[in-house]
Amino acid sequence: MPRAPSFRLFLPSLLLTLLVAGCGDKDAQAPAAVTQPSAQTAAAADPAAAPLLGALQKQLDGYRRIIVLLADEEQQSAADRTTSTRIGQQLFHDGLEQRGAIATQFDTLLRGTSPQRFATLGTVLDYIESAPELFDADRLAFREVMRDLHERIGADSSLPAVKLHQRIGEDLEALDEIERNYNQELTRIFSRFERTRAIDLKREKWDDYIAHLHKDYSREAILRDYGVIEPYPMSMKDSDREIFGRDLPPKTVVLTFDDGPHKAYTDEVVAILKRYDVPGVFFEVGRNLGKVDTDGKVSLGPMAKISRNLMEEGYAVGNHSLTHAQLSRTTGDALRQQVLDTDTLLKDVDSKRAPLFRFPYGARNAEGLQLLNEAGLKSIMWNIDSMDWADPVPESIVQRVLDQVNKEQRGIILFHDIHDRAVKALPQILDRLIADGYQFAGWNGRDFSVARPRKGSDRDATVTTGYEKSWAIVVGIDNYAKWPKLEYASHDAQAVADTLTGQFGFPSSQVIVLKNEQATRNNILAAFHDRLSDDRTGRNDRVFVFFAGHGATRQLASGRDLGYIIPVDSDPKEFATDAIAMTDIQNIAESMQAKHVMFVMDACYSGLGLTRGGPSSSSFLRENARRSARQMLTAGGADQQVADAGPNGHSVFTWVLLQALAGKGDLNGDGLITGTELAAYVAPAVSAVSQQTPAFGSLPGSQGGEFVFQVPDSQEYLNADTRQLTADAIALNNKVDAAQDAKNSEAPVTVADLQGGKAKLVVPTAGPASDRQRSQQANDRGLQLYREKRYDQAAVQFAEALKLRPDFAQAANNLGFVYYRQQRYAEAARWLENTLKIDPSRAVAYLNLGDAYVHAGDKAKAKQAYTTYLALQPQGSGAAQARAQLEKL
Repeated sequence: MPRAPSFRLFLPSLLLTLLVAGCGDKDAQAPAAVTQPSAQTAAAADPAAAPLLGALQKQLDGYRRIIVLLADEEQQSAADRTTSTRIGQQLFHDGLEQRGAIATQFDTLLRGTSPQRFATLGTVLDYIESAPELFDADRLAFREVMRDLHERIGADSSLPAVKLHQRIGEDLEALDEIERNYNQELTRIFSRFERTRAIDLKREKWDDYIAHLHKDYSREAILRDYGVIEPYPMSMKDSDREIFGRDLPPKTVVLTFDDGPHKAYTDEVVAILKRYDVPGVFFEVGRNLGKVDTDGKVSLGPMAKISRNLMEEGYAVGNHSLTHAQLSRTTGDALRQQVLDTDTLLKDVDSKRAPLFRFPYGARNAEGLQLLNEAGLKSIMWNIDSMDWADPVPESIVQRVLDQVNKEQRGIILFHDIHDRAVKALPQILDRLIADGYQFAGWNGRDFSVARPRKGSDRDATVTTGYEKSWAIVVGIDNYAKWPKLEYASHDAQAVADTLTGQFGFPSSQVIVLKNEQATRNNILAAFHDRLSDDRTGRNDRVFVFFAGHGATRQLASGRDLGYIIPVDSDPKEFATDAIAMTDIQNIAESMQAKHVMFVMDACYSGLGLTRGGPSSSSFLRENARRSARQMLTAGGADQQVADAGPNGHSVFTWVLLQALAGKGDLNGDGLITGTELAAYVAPAVSAVSQQTPAFGSLPGSQGGEFVFQVPDSQEYLNADTRQLTADAIALNNKVDAAQDAKNSEAPVTVADLQGGKAKLVVPTAGPASDRQRSQQANDRGLQLYREKRYDQAAVQFAEALKLRPDFAQAANNLGFVYYRQQRYAEAARWLENTLKIDPSRAVAYLNLGDAYVHAGDKAKAKQAYTTYLALQPQGSGAAQARAQLEKL
């Protein structure tokens, strides 16, 4: 089997490369006359070498990751350097294990009797010596492996073994030359792992190598693979250093409780918070938890269990100093002890402690604030003081808090969970605040946000659409008697109806579905007149109308076109009298009391006068509440046919519509899909993948309002039962996304109107979103990408969600499951373990974790995970799978 010349034979050329071109010039790393195969090509040519080559590539991958993590540590913060070193150490020790596995493979190969074993080792050496994709610095990843092989093969005195031994020795000499050129950089990186390397290279050449690595690796992705996502810096509102609560949204408060834990009252406060389903933040005094000896040893006391229970139940627990001293008068080591010893105690109770600090009495100095900054803690003050520490009368406390809340309209309320009067006052305060429409924010890892908006609150009316009732008429016709039969219309209609009742919460009793023989002219008109017209809908209601079937256009004597939708019993020869004209639809729309009405017609026709689109103001929701809307979106014009061959038994138009309603139509990322956004997404998307030109506009009489869908937060935890899109659906979505990416997202979208002209649609500017909202939106985008099997992009979105909200268990589980789908089981297990640290009762994460451990080969941990799942969900959807796996284990 031919091989490349040994390193020693082309060493002068190699040194010339290092001196002249630098390691970034890959073309000059081997003699031009010799062309060597990549690892993949070599493995295909010699299958026996494939396992070794794969192991070497893993070794190289870990080596490169360490370099990327640590090459720029001078620019990293102290906390970032600590994280980089910790993950670097894991990578280094993983590399040692990998090296041991490679040595075992060498032993197995050398103990064999196959005459090809030396040729296989030659293939491996060919890759190390001169694979074109390797930089010189890359080859140093194999130095210890080469030494191991050199030692092992030296015990064989056969002629092929002697030749290989000589060849490896020459290679090691060449690696020594490379090492001397890289000494400074790699010694700095690897010396912390108690290993010495002697490599030196000029600065500009090292930078070339680092630039090359950054094309394939990033520090963020490496940390993510090892279960670490660094959150964005904590929000700096109110001031650069402290939060008082004045920047919270209107009618939003944070409940905080100081000086605990208390052996009785803390649990009573928690019981009240649970009864009202509101979050709370507890600031605890360190000496109540235990003590820290001078040597740093932590001894927890009995009340630490109360704090642990708080954190396990999801409450934020912060630092209130060690002894409740007046820290404005404390400096130096005493100040550090007050802050840092309590942080040590809290971390020993549970690593999920919140990085929050409250100065006792609110007394602080510049040194204390600087210390918090160094420790990664945030000062939390208050703007509403219950004075429950001084006022013995619960009714007086109640009135004081309510008066201040009414004045401030938002803020952080200070209570103490060490007084019975606070326990007595709290329910009365909550009753009044809830009745007045207040929301209660909790700590999400970065700032305070409302996790679950309370139904019926004023905030609901602001954030959502303000509708009282939601109605729909959904029609789908395949089985025409006298018109050509269709294939997908009935299925399209049912899918739209299911989306309305499922995703958007339309009551099924208010969604009228007419399919095939039910969809006669009389029944369709009766559905409008008998159920929805005149005063049958309220002034704050909305009505959504969907029709899938034939459309037709008739030219009137005046030359104007008039469009029709075709009921099941229409005759093509008589459709002018037995179909439903667009003028009839317009009259029906004007007769409804409902504030907003939207017609979506999966049929092609023309002939309806339209007016301008909706408003583009950033405060359009408030304006929208005052303006009526009568909007229409159609599948195409008079000379076009509906493309009926979309994915999953849908027309192309309806498939794109369903994708838009699933969240892709939220073009400005505000959690809402307006009629204009729906059209701005659907119309160009359908045109890009079919011969249809959808049209959109507002009917005469519309006051410029917008029909609005609120995109619900997805509650889905990815697991083996999560459905993904079919290949044809993914292919169509990719085409649609490519068309969306090609246009300027900020430019107006030009679409057709039903008169054959053009209209420009301007998407309303989104208002500011909280970290929680942005985190949820990133998670939901990740779910969409997962369904389309775009795993790398999905992982980026789930990671973004966790940067914004580090305690987001759903995103952590979903990131772990993406790794599982990518067959990266160690990474999957790390993130599923992180999920369970955040939410120990999340059963599906145990099921996923068991699957990851099975594939990773850790049977004991897999058995434990499946057993825990069954304890939590003995009748769950995955119970049969868990029991089957336990039987195998």
